[in-house]
Amino acid sequence: MGSLRVTLCAIAALGTAAVTPAAYAADGGGVSVSPSAPRPGGDIALLVSGCQEKTALAVSTAFVADARLTVGADGTLVGQSRIRSTLTAGTYDVKVACGDTSRAGAVTVARKGPRPAAHASPVAPVEAGGGGTAHLAVVDARAAGPGTAHTVTGLVLAGVAATAVALRSARRGRGQGRPH
Repeated sequence: MGSLRVTLCAIAALGTAAVTPAAYAADGGGVSVSPSAPRPGGDIALLVSGCQEKTALAVSTAFVADARLTVGADGTLVGQSRIRSTLTAGTYDVKVACGDTSRAGAVTVARKGPRPAAHASPVAPVEAGGGGTAHLAVVDARAAGPGTAHTVTGLVLAGVAATAVALRSARRGRGQGRPH
């Protein structure tokens, strides 16, 4: 059962790894853009393969600013930029200066969608720490805690337990003096 579970997880991981490159735009000479169809004002990630330099510069009229690319963990050049919020939907060229060579690709900007209905971040303070428990301070602690009835019940139960222990000890003590 355990090996079947491990096998299924491994197959799922391999399937995910095989599909992941499809999330990037069509390779235009080693330049990939993610997401493949960003909206105006959205952030994008750039990946450039096949460049021997440690840094490069990606330029496009679709970008707010040129993107500085640096070497990532797997040796590809990676960087980020933001799509201009005033762009119309369409395909825009991306040029990467990589030492003496250059790479070319494209980014396809999707049409601007509706604004999200909910805010992306909280708009009110979060009740955390002592501030989140302030409403509990209003409750009278004496009214919420154990009262006289609870105290009497506890004392009666403790007395019954002490009596039971004493009687049991007395019975054992008398039983040891008899021959077997």
